[in-house]
Amino acid sequence: LYAKHLQPEQLPSLRILITAGSEAPHDLVNQWSRHVQYVNGYGPTESTVCASLWLAPPPKEWKEIPSIIPIGSPIPNTRLFIVNENMQLQPIGLAGELCIAGDGLARGYQNRPELTAEKFVDNPFEPGTRMYRTGDLAKWLPDGNIEYLGRVDHQVK
Repeated sequence: LYAKHLQPEQLPSLRILITAGSEAPHDLVNQWSRHVQYVNGYGPTESTVCASLWLAPPPKEWKEIPSIIPIGSPIPNTRLFIVNENMQLQPIGLAGELCIAGDGLARGYQNRPELTAEKFVDNPFEPGTRMYRTGDLAKWLPDGNIEYLGRVDHQVK
């Protein structure tokens, strides 16, 4: 995460900071959200760089940034599903695999039909569409945001 090597004072005209691609550390969000609008994004290459977004509240609206930084809620034209091993939707608070559907979804992997078939599956919640199985563990939070919990497998991201 490149932002951890910067200081807000070095960029006085910066008004918004969006990070994605790596887990956002609590101390980084706490530091930056006092100076700019901080946005934490999530999204694998197979979808879009940011399939979900979480906006840190302005400092006057929070006592402390949460210890676990949410990855937010879906961006427009994107749907996120958290499923169990039987591809059934998980209720709020229960962990499962995060799946992505919507306009930003890739067609698959170039010259990798087996991997495409494994990861880009028929969407049981929207017949006639596909969704991407990210391999990421997550859970819905009561406020409609999602918490990233790690990986289903040992893939390094």
